[in-house]
Amino acid sequence: MNLAELGDRQRAVPWAEGGKIPWHDPAFSKRMLREHFSQEHDRASRRFELIDRHVAWIHDTVLGATKARVLDLGCGPGFYTARLARLGHTCVGIDFSPASIAHARSEVEGEALTCEYRLEDLRKADFGSGFDMALLIFGEFNTFPPSDAQAILARALGALSPSGVLVLEVHSEELVRSIGTQAPTWFTARESVFSDESHLCLKESAWHSEARAATDQYSVLSLQSAEVANYVSTTQAYSNAEYTALLHDAGFAAVNHHKSLTGDPVRDDQDLFVFVARAK
Repeated sequence: MNLAELGDRQRAVPWAEGGKIPWHDPAFSKRMLREHFSQEHDRASRRFELIDRHVAWIHDTVLGATKARVLDLGCGPGFYTARLARLGHTCVGIDFSPASIAHARSEVEGEALTCEYRLEDLRKADFGSGFDMALLIFGEFNTFPPSDAQAILARALGALSPSGVLVLEVHSEELVRSIGTQAPTWFTARESVFSDESHLCLKESAWHSEARAATDQYSVLSLQSAEVANYVSTTQAYSNAEYTALLHDAGFAAVNHHKSLTGDPVRDDQDLFVFVARAK
């Protein structure tokens, strides 16, 4: 797309372009890794102080301070798995970002942690079996179309031992609606997650009531070539009752609800909450 065509671009359609910004692209993933390490915001990963609190709650409350085999679905750079491994757990992380997986592997080698990392798409990966806990956190579940999300839940159950537990952190329905109703915005940058060159980024959001999904459409104009790259991200909304039904339909039995990954009654992330689901 070039500058002349920018005004004629079509309104985004949920899931029409895969639903995700291409974090699996090597160049994208390198830029995204910088954002994961930022301690100025929680957009890519949480700040380390909050991750420490999350890991402490998972270790003490969910796992009962007992050594366990842990599967992290969408592990990113391994911030949670590395911390859990330091507490004695054996971890496997799966993610489709090559830069994140490369960093996670380098940390394993540097500290001799009991972690294995796989560069794979969660929709296609073999999760393995015999895990005591599976993590799917930070709203990653909402980035998949409903059919893929249901399949991932069922396969996560299959990866757990008979007494295993799934920790699922998801977006509230209100948050997803608010994503889709944001006013258009723009910014200029010398570099960002979208480009290593100077660029202008236009962002337009939409709420699609029939699909109950929000789209964010990013049009990134290179200030050097005047070429425009277009990216669309889709986020699916579910009610609390729908989340519980999805877990039961996937085969989970007891499903408990928590305000946050710290177990605190007040959410540490205002629009994320947690289900802890036990295998039957």
